[in-house]
Amino acid sequence: MRRLKLPGVLAACLLAWQAVTLASSPARTEEFSGNDLRDIRLGMAAAELPESGYVDFYCAADPKRTLAGWQNWRDCPTDADGTRAIRFGYDPSTSRDGTMVAGHPAILTLLIDDTAHVAGLQIETDPKARLYLRKKAFLLGLQAKSRYGSDGWACTEGQPGAGDQPVGGIYLKERCTKTISGRSLVVERNLFRRSDQDSKNFVDESRISILRAKN
Repeated sequence: MRRLKLPGVLAACLLAWQAVTLASSPARTEEFSGNDLRDIRLGMAAAELPESGYVDFYCAADPKRTLAGWQNWRDCPTDADGTRAIRFGYDPSTSRDGTMVAGHPAILTLLIDDTAHVAGLQIETDPKARLYLRKKAFLLGLQAKSRYGSDGWACTEGQPGAGDQPVGGIYLKERCTKTISGRSLVVERNLFRRSDQDSKNFVDESRISILRAKN
């Protein structure tokens, strides 16, 4: 099937991200030893979470329940996996552009288990971002895959739903998984337009889940 070219900013961004991925990715990555987001690392104790640099804490399962900080994580309800999900953002005094991950406006969720350790992290592109930034949301997943090593991902591609249309000639519904260094990773990327959406409205997103791998 002939590949259609992406117009304008989508084409330029896609080529740039592919170049970065190819240039920076090692031939094979067996281990990962860095932080997962800024100074947050899977498995660290909740008491070790930084006291500064983060704001707007609230329970993901109950947005009206706001928290003074990480130390109040027990005020959030537990989910089916026994973890408590906390939404948070970057402090604007230290992050002038707001809560951004690799240049993308993001929604962040931290999972803490009953042993008071970080059990997971979820990063989602913000659907309310400006159109210029939202057009590039599907590219965030590429950097996540590169960060944890380009090799070893198991990916599946979904088929278009009834009435779904490509955006700029591209239809993307991708889900990739990988396990590395005690982490179970899921990267989902979507780019398509539903039948009820106009030219300025479409699905363009990345969702990244970093969870403790089950033995």
